Amino acid sequence: MNTNKNQGHLSGATNNDKKKLAALPSIKIFSSRKEWEAACWREILKSKELLDLFITSHERHNMVKRAIVFNRLMAGKSYKQISEELRLSPQTISVVKKSINENSYKSYLERSKKERKKKKYSPWPTPLNKLKPRGRPQRTKYGTIYLP
Repeated sequence: MNTNKNQGHLSGATNNDKKKLAALPSIKIFSSRKEWEAACWREILKSKELLDLFITSHERHNMVKRAIVFNRLMAGKSYKQISEELRLSPQTISVVKKSINENSYKSYLERSKKERKKKKYSPWPTPLNKLKPRGRPQRTKYGTIYLP
């Protein structure tokens, strides 16, 4: 018995069947790689076997969760309701909502490179040696100290 689900669909397939699945357009007929990639993606989506072959169960799980989040957002549910139902962080739900508005999905990691604001820290406090001394100076063998 074959335990790998991805290989189960193609294990009994002939070479002709496999060649039909691999019939993706040539890059030479497109003016850009982006157009070629989009055309290949459309062909992959047409074939359930190719999707099963190339997408891992983890990727499938993530795609399903994103689709469910999209569905719940369109139904008007709140972040809290979606978060409790699907056990997702508000950050994940926010990324899906942004992808709806922008018509393209970018992971939090991809967004962090460009969109997230860099933290602004307050300036360092004035160094102790720059502060004006208070009190009465008293000279000692260790240097000058200031007494109240």
